[in-house]
Amino acid sequence: MSMKPKKQATLKHALIPIAFLIGILSVSIIKFEADPHIPLILAIIVAALVSVYQLGYTWNELEKGMIDSIKMGMQASLILMVIGALIGTWILSGTVPTMIYYGLQLLSPGIFLVATTLICSIVSVATGSSWTTAGTVGIALLGVGHGLDIPAPIVAGAIISGAYFGDKMSPLSDTTNLAPAMAGADLFDHIKHMFYTTIPSLVIALILYGIIGARYAGRELDMHNIQLMLSTMKDTFMISPVLLIPPVFVIIIVMLKVPALPGLISGTLVGAIFAAIFQGAGLGDLIDAAHYGFVMESGIEIVDDLLSRGGLDDMMWTVSLILIALSFGGILEKTGMLNAIGEAIMKLANNTGSLILSTVLTGIAVNLLTGEQYLSLVIPGRMYKAIYAKRGIHPKVLSRTLEDAGTITSPLVPWNTCGAYMWRTLGIHPLAYAPYAFLNILNPIIAIIYGYLGFSITKLDETEKKSLVSE
Repeated sequence: MSMKPKKQATLKHALIPIAFLIGILSVSIIKFEADPHIPLILAIIVAALVSVYQLGYTWNELEKGMIDSIKMGMQASLILMVIGALIGTWILSGTVPTMIYYGLQLLSPGIFLVATTLICSIVSVATGSSWTTAGTVGIALLGVGHGLDIPAPIVAGAIISGAYFGDKMSPLSDTTNLAPAMAGADLFDHIKHMFYTTIPSLVIALILYGIIGARYAGRELDMHNIQLMLSTMKDTFMISPVLLIPPVFVIIIVMLKVPALPGLISGTLVGAIFAAIFQGAGLGDLIDAAHYGFVMESGIEIVDDLLSRGGLDDMMWTVSLILIALSFGGILEKTGMLNAIGEAIMKLANNTGSLILSTVLTGIAVNLLTGEQYLSLVIPGRMYKAIYAKRGIHPKVLSRTLEDAGTITSPLVPWNTCGAYMWRTLGIHPLAYAPYAFLNILNPIIAIIYGYLGFSITKLDETEKKSLVSE
């Protein structure tokens, strides 16, 4: 390994691994439909070569940088693993099926688009997955919309809006855990802070769907698929309002400011107890659901796809991505390459509004260039963390903005993994439903407006600022 004196990283040095990452991800994801893990490892190799042979770092120094960076993501990784177990036990207990069952009761011809958005929001919050929501309940609602003669792109827009509201706000969602991990924020602080931008976006979206949907009032609903789902869940699980206690319990824990990890473990245990009491689950069933996830075998594909998920194993794909992405960021941070990018951005972002705008545009750009939603949280998160700290802005503002831009715009890009999935699942081109995905359009705009107005931009006190800047 090179022992040359270290050089200060410049923007040119930093752009070499970033450009390589964008190129290799674009080819791998778009052309070969590969996962981002191996391309990221290749980008780590390029970053290491630049660090060693151009900047004079040793491998031991780079390895320490990677390990230090990984340490920052360990809490999120542990939380994700617990959430996998929680999802498995909550499905087994009947909690998730109960939430979906009552959510589907919201259907009414006069407010079909509003109901569609709310139903998808409830299901997505319950499952933590926009993909699962769209691929199950979304398909059923698309069929109902067809029966009402509502244009499919409009229905798809309502489905996407609801699905991504839940994906963004659910503590069970991997992106909801990834964003605060990248920004250095607490999970529940992150979720509470997202209310400022996400709830107004949802309310405006619902008003717009209500205006559009009013013209279809009075038509009859084709409820075949919905009734099939309802009857299958009713036959398989005991459905009762009592089974809503586990999520209410977790909400209370959040309000009492219990740390995320013990709070979610408690929620998992409550779910397991309810599974034993109300669904007759044995100890073996509970262990399997927590470890491997719940497997639904009703023979009704739409229900089986919706409820066959969860488990610790199900989260390991995301955990491994976090570890690899943090390793890449660790090298860029250790060698000063992230700082070089940050300084270039700081020259353009001379106030809070322009900094929020830059963060939003970066998240959208990563979605466009790499085609991967997770990286739209990881790359800007690592790039902007130090900048926000230097400006005295709380990490939860950064984590919220990452989701306002990265999570929410990913399904609007046809070649993004999220856009491609929605296109394939719903059969509607993303550019066709994008104008009607009101929440996804409004959310980043509201985030930018807040940045310039200074509304809900929480500041750090001097002690917090010094602590974060020194990290």
